[in-house]
Amino acid sequence: MTPHPPTTTTATQADPIPDTAAQRRDQRLMAEADALVAEGRAGDAVRLLTEENRRRAHPRLEQRLVRLRHDAFEELEPSAGRASWPPEVPDCFEGVDGLVSVDAADLDAATLGAGIQHHGALWVRGLFTSERVEQLVEDIDRAFEAHESHRNGTPTAKTIPWFAPFRSSEAYSVGFGRQWVVDGGGLWTVDSPRAMWDLLEAFDEIGLDEVLTEYLGERPALSVKKCTLRRVPVALGGADWHQDGSFLGEGIRTVNVWLALSDCGVDAPGLDVVPKRFDEVLPTGTDGANFDWSVGPGMVEQVSADAPVVRPSFAAGDAVLFDELFLHRTGISPDMSRDRYAIESWFFAPSTYPLHQVPVMF
Repeated sequence: MTPHPPTTTTATQADPIPDTAAQRRDQRLMAEADALVAEGRAGDAVRLLTEENRRRAHPRLEQRLVRLRHDAFEELEPSAGRASWPPEVPDCFEGVDGLVSVDAADLDAATLGAGIQHHGALWVRGLFTSERVEQLVEDIDRAFEAHESHRNGTPTAKTIPWFAPFRSSEAYSVGFGRQWVVDGGGLWTVDSPRAMWDLLEAFDEIGLDEVLTEYLGERPALSVKKCTLRRVPVALGGADWHQDGSFLGEGIRTVNVWLALSDCGVDAPGLDVVPKRFDEVLPTGTDGANFDWSVGPGMVEQVSADAPVVRPSFAAGDAVLFDELFLHRTGISPDMSRDRYAIESWFFAPSTYPLHQVPVMF
């Protein structure tokens, strides 16, 4: 994977309070963006405000960009995607047991496809630098603080850029998903415009778009409901075994980038995984399962006989890339003492996008 040159200005370096001249410039930019949207060119509006925010970051631009990315999905040219799915890829990890891995420099469509299609997932070591990890951890802390302030009555005008509740177009509904994520130690990434900006800039720097586009056969879109900032406390406890395909639906083409932002798996919650490929969603709600969408421990014991459960020790900046058929759960033990920071970002091929997930242009 060939990294893109890093941007010279990050949003966290900018003064959030613009001067009068900057305010007038922002107003002109917003008006220009609105005109582009009116012409059916929301994608061009995204590019316009992105370039401006790279020169001089501003909370209102970042908030506007979140909604523009949502609106721009409707303008994507229809694509049939790959003629068949899943893609046929050679196994470059043949004979390797456990969760297969590569260094970040070796991540490409071939290693990604081999990892997912033959082994269930791919562990990418050092996908993000320590500087990016530190930045995103700070983003998460500030997003959680701003969310708490907002919940206690602070208006959105005072919590942006760290928290500004996303509102979808009338064609979509976010339902009750936001609170479910909060209860699980998370926040939707779209609800924190600054965190979303920093994350997308980091993905751009490492060239993730090229890898995912080549693997999926079309440039993917993100999801409102399945892109989450996580600060998981040990006290929250574990989660049930599951495959995300049990609630994402059939016929989708997807990759989740699960990014560790703290060392985890030893003294902080990590992931328990069954390192093998499944070709379908396993029976749910049986064999001791707690929920109708989860896979019971008895079923996990059966299907992991040839690929024993592992709990990898991830370093901050590592990532695991997998699809909706990967069997996993939060890996936690009573002796763990630290919270886990992570971000998960689900990317979907637009040709088979599950619209209930509420799309966002990548």
